[in-house]
Amino acid sequence: MTQRAKINTDGPEPPGPEPHGRGSHGPAPAGPGSPAGPGSPAGPAIDAGAELDPVHPMKPPRPRPAGRGTGLTAAEVAAHVARGEVNDVPVRSSRSTTEIIRANVFTRFNAIIGVLWVIMFFVAPIQDTLFGFVIIANTGIGIIQELRAKKTLDGLAVIGEARPTVRRDGVPAEISTSEIVLGDLIELGPGDKVVVDGVVAEADSLEIDESLLTGEADPVLKRPGDPVMSGSFVVVGGGAFQATKVGRDAYAAQLAEEASRFTLVDSELRNGISTILKYVTWMMIPTAIGLILSQLVVKQNDFKNSIARTVGGIVPMIPEGLVLLTSVAFAIGVIRLGRLKVLVQELPAIEGLARVDVVCLDKTGTLTEGGMDVSELRPLGGADPAYVRKVLGAIGESDPRPNASLQAIIDAYQSERGQWPVTAALPFSSVRKYSGAAFEENGAGGENGGGPAGGRPSRWLLGAPDVLLPTGDPALAEVDHLNRQGLRVLLLARAGTGDGRPGGHALDSPEAASGAEATALVVLEQRLRPDAAETLAYFADQDVSAKVISGDNAVSVGAVAGKLGLSGAEQTVDARHLPAEREPMADALVAGAVFGRVTPQQKREMVGALQSRGHTVAMTGDGVNDVLALKDADIGVSMGSGSEATRAVAQIVLLNNSFATLPSVVAEGRRVIGNITRVATLFLTKTVYSVLLAILVACFQVEYPFLPRHLTLLSTLTIGIPAFFLALAPNKERAQPNFVRRVMRYAVPSGVIAALATFTTYLLARHVYAGPDSLGAETSAATLTLFLVSMWVLAIVARPYTWWRICLVVSMGVAFLVVLAVPALQHFFALKLVGTAVPWAAVGIAVAASVALELCWRWVGRRFPAQAPASRG
Repeated sequence: MTQRAKINTDGPEPPGPEPHGRGSHGPAPAGPGSPAGPGSPAGPAIDAGAELDPVHPMKPPRPRPAGRGTGLTAAEVAAHVARGEVNDVPVRSSRSTTEIIRANVFTRFNAIIGVLWVIMFFVAPIQDTLFGFVIIANTGIGIIQELRAKKTLDGLAVIGEARPTVRRDGVPAEISTSEIVLGDLIELGPGDKVVVDGVVAEADSLEIDESLLTGEADPVLKRPGDPVMSGSFVVVGGGAFQATKVGRDAYAAQLAEEASRFTLVDSELRNGISTILKYVTWMMIPTAIGLILSQLVVKQNDFKNSIARTVGGIVPMIPEGLVLLTSVAFAIGVIRLGRLKVLVQELPAIEGLARVDVVCLDKTGTLTEGGMDVSELRPLGGADPAYVRKVLGAIGESDPRPNASLQAIIDAYQSERGQWPVTAALPFSSVRKYSGAAFEENGAGGENGGGPAGGRPSRWLLGAPDVLLPTGDPALAEVDHLNRQGLRVLLLARAGTGDGRPGGHALDSPEAASGAEATALVVLEQRLRPDAAETLAYFADQDVSAKVISGDNAVSVGAVAGKLGLSGAEQTVDARHLPAEREPMADALVAGAVFGRVTPQQKREMVGALQSRGHTVAMTGDGVNDVLALKDADIGVSMGSGSEATRAVAQIVLLNNSFATLPSVVAEGRRVIGNITRVATLFLTKTVYSVLLAILVACFQVEYPFLPRHLTLLSTLTIGIPAFFLALAPNKERAQPNFVRRVMRYAVPSGVIAALATFTTYLLARHVYAGPDSLGAETSAATLTLFLVSMWVLAIVARPYTWWRICLVVSMGVAFLVVLAVPALQHFFALKLVGTAVPWAAVGIAVAASVALELCWRWVGRRFPAQAPASRG
């Protein structure tokens, strides 16, 4: 019967026998693939932790390599593959080719237009079927762009894919998750994701976070024989597990496959467009019926001509290009970001980043590079420097998977490693803020350092000075001075042992830390990212607040942020003194910019506090201690070199590990959202005036003024071509909520003004022109007015003007003049202005309508703002 033990949050566990060797002394009993004895480096340290307790169980080190499970042999692997017992769940970073084609071809509006297109082939010349060819071209463009996006995403997904370490024939090697077979022995370390279901075979203080699956926030202590589920991840310790379920049999396989699928839904933009299209559809049905009855039954004109004009009234009601342009804009955004090595795991993340107004940054790996250098060693209390170096070398030997700080120590004291056998180790956690190790010293004492005699055990702690030392300790003043220079300082301290005899307080005991004897300060120099200052300046320029949230000393973090030019970096906040209540915490977060000594749970709470004030929050991170906050943030951004767990929960992964890429991601999101909002106004203005014209025609019992060719020309020049360029143009404006409200507040009055102006010109022309060709002249006059009014709507949407936008608007006007001036084009589009009075009247009506548009847009902007003022603290 398996057991699952949770971290004891009330303090040390009561004394008693420890199953599976959980105690601080002695080896763990041998089990399936478990350690067979002591005498080798202990379990791994970790750069980050999740919601952990400062008091952690501790286990003896895992022996390497003797006594470890060897895993499957090559022959056994081949046998499993032959039986199909392979982890064959496909990695879905994008929709399949079939899904892309189906989504672009088989739409409700394509079906409507397709039927009308077929009808037009039988009743009208080729000019009136142009709208169908435009739809085919649009659909083809949409498919091609999405296939390009798919290729980009699939390629990036392979680069960012987790590659677990599997032990076969006793040799560990990284392989693709799809190559795992049933029974494989898979190694685990801090930040590693459990990729298939299994049973723990080896465990060194192994704690696994299952919150992504179960919602349980506390990590679970795992022992040999305990089950592990795919989708969970390691927060502390290490070990190995044997795969018991692979492929679609695994617990989280179906969830993972669905969660990783590239999607075009579940965003405010897509939902807003769907809402608009739903109402347009319902509005179209009665209007189209009324138009059909008025043209075919009441007027009793030429049957084919009536059908053509009826279709000409229905087709422009459909904003078919809006859906296409949205898909194309997103797809091109994915392609552009792909060139920057940015993996977009969820499409709405592009939209979400465009709305971000607060970005929370983890210092390590974001503002600074991952590596560090030991710049100075300062012995305390007369400690012997040579002895201190040996202790540091031994601590480095205790950890097979060191974090950045410990790796710097290992690099600095490489020659001191391996001299003392490790007897116990305590993994680092970002809650406890220190790690530890116990040794059997072999005659390495020093007269000045008080080193123990040969063979005597000693216990050491390495971590944050302000955690290990009591308030007011003289060494803290020295630490504070170093921190103000932006240096990172670790304290090496002998663990408290009561009377100093062997067998004193265990490393995981609070007394070991509270009674620690300071021995030396290890000063680490952090490497600043050369592009971090420029990136922070970009966010400040874009009115995006940057909050540095770190587990390091607040003064040191503030000094680093100050070097990078972050506003407010001098006002640092120690998160240990933050209020626990959400409202006071939100006040402190709004006022401050740099926060140190933040626990993983606090990071999560800080994100929630900012969101409670109406902020859209992005969180960046690369360590397992960032997972909880990344999961709760509106947008989670992970570095490609980050842990598997952070990459799994982040919506955006920066595969090039460059923080400087983030402004490009934000800019791309703003370009997509801002421009789609702009061009949506064009498309929906057309829908509004088409519906209103159809209603007016039915009410006044007159012929519909346009053939399909006329509206195809108008749509192409005033909407289609301009919208394509406007949708792909740069746009730095932060995306705002309430997409439907923002679009419809302008589209409705613009459509109404355009329809009334056009219908006025049409009625005027009907009173002037007479004879068999009068309908053509009336149509030409109405087309002129509608074109000019639509051009003014385009001119308003294109603001603020740049040289290319002015050229775009002017070129569309010139193109229309060419159609009116060239006889062949006049005949093709059935456009010929007759006389001078009516055409100039049409121009005058269009000018009056344009003035009305300007006044209306300004009034609407003041009277109906896009959103109610939000509380921003």
